[in-house]
Amino acid sequence: MTEIKLYKSPWRAIKLMLLCSIFVAIGILGITIGDMPAWAAWLNIGFFGLGYPVGLFSLFDRRPQIIINETGIFDRTTHKDFINWEIIKDAYLIDIYKQKFICLVVDDEFKPSKTKSKLYKQTAKFSEAIGAQELNIALGQIKINPEKLTEFILLMRTATKPDKTALLTKTLTEWKA
Repeated sequence: MTEIKLYKSPWRAIKLMLLCSIFVAIGILGITIGDMPAWAAWLNIGFFGLGYPVGLFSLFDRRPQIIINETGIFDRTTHKDFINWEIIKDAYLIDIYKQKFICLVVDDEFKPSKTKSKLYKQTAKFSEAIGAQELNIALGQIKINPEKLTEFILLMRTATKPDKTALLTKTLTEWKA
């Protein structure tokens, strides 16, 4: 089965660790020089120091973040199973604080909140209030053209089974080039 696998960008993890290093260095300088209160310097070091384990995890996590095949689309952060093409009614791109998301519109009977707790349902309503959906594919850690991926998802949801295989093969060769 032809699959497109999208991985986290290692450069984004490195950038995170470099940015955290700046603030950790400011905290260390604040302690050694004494320009800032000790509690503020330690808070700075502790908070931005958490960026190192997060960055290292992202750097060495080589599992695919998104898998696309003839069956559907799988995003490790969104849903635990493949989201079948047949249940996707529409898809659109949204930008929330410079973070790109592809929102997948599905029937109410297929929404994850149908079987979840009341808190989860309230969170899902909040997502919809800001213009997103319950099923959103986060593209912040992946180096890909969001517009092209959205167009591809829209093509795949309406394609027939043989066309899906051909479309996957064609797109896979285009994206590798």
